[in-house]
Amino acid sequence: MQAISELSCAQERARACRRLPQRSELASKRVDIQKKRFYLDVKQSTRGRFLKIAEVWIGRGRHDNIRKSKLTLSMSMAPDLRYCLGDFIDYYAHIGLRGSDPAASPSGSALSEEQTHRVLKSEFIERDNRKYYLDLKENQRGRFLRIRQTVNRGHGSMGYYGQGIEQTIVLPAQGLIEFRDALSQLIDDYGEDEPERACARNHDASPELPEAASFRVDNKRFYFDVGSNRFGVFLKISEVRQPYRNTITVPLKAWARFGENFMRYEEEMRHIFTCHKEKRTDTEEHED
Repeated sequence: MQAISELSCAQERARACRRLPQRSELASKRVDIQKKRFYLDVKQSTRGRFLKIAEVWIGRGRHDNIRKSKLTLSMSMAPDLRYCLGDFIDYYAHIGLRGSDPAASPSGSALSEEQTHRVLKSEFIERDNRKYYLDLKENQRGRFLRIRQTVNRGHGSMGYYGQGIEQTIVLPAQGLIEFRDALSQLIDDYGEDEPERACARNHDASPELPEAASFRVDNKRFYFDVGSNRFGVFLKISEVRQPYRNTITVPLKAWARFGENFMRYEEEMRHIFTCHKEKRTDTEEHED
């Protein structure tokens, strides 16, 4: 009886240990955007590494007027979010600054809700039982990116927003680059060694990608960034002339044809310039 009692106690202690949250924080970054603070924390649990993003807003003149919101995602999902943020950054740079100062608009404006709160660009990401909706919006106060996450808990799990759980954060558009850069550093430092990600790849390791490059021509700068997502490797070519930015994305399978066309046009233009120079020289000699 004593042995059975000791065994039962041991089993109970083991169950209690399993119920305890076994999480540790690996890294943390803070990004300040206007009146908001965003905390990006990489954590480790028994299920793997994940990223917790917390948004904290402090009201003017009141330290007790604090609002918080958050969302979580696995580190295997983080590169997809980074890639989407890059698209939103390019689009935001392309459309340029607002034509008018929202602060100058009268408080009693008769604009409709659709006009004062319209969607400029949207993206959607789905991974496992989680869905992420990214919407670049604009209202009288400015432009912002809303990231909304829904988690489907299955049948019988009804929450405040219906079936599943919803989390939302809102990023002012002016801070998208700083937020993306902080996310990128955490992915570079802690994303590759994630156990779940390594198991998903099996023995097919992702190739090491070339470093980014850029150069200036007159008043323009061209950027070349090699990246990868679930669709494969791609080359993002950006042409920047402040405050505008134009970007194209070329998949790896098209690089050879792009290169061949660039080389062909370069050779043809060199031949054209040479012939034009020779004709001009002949004309000048005849005139003399």
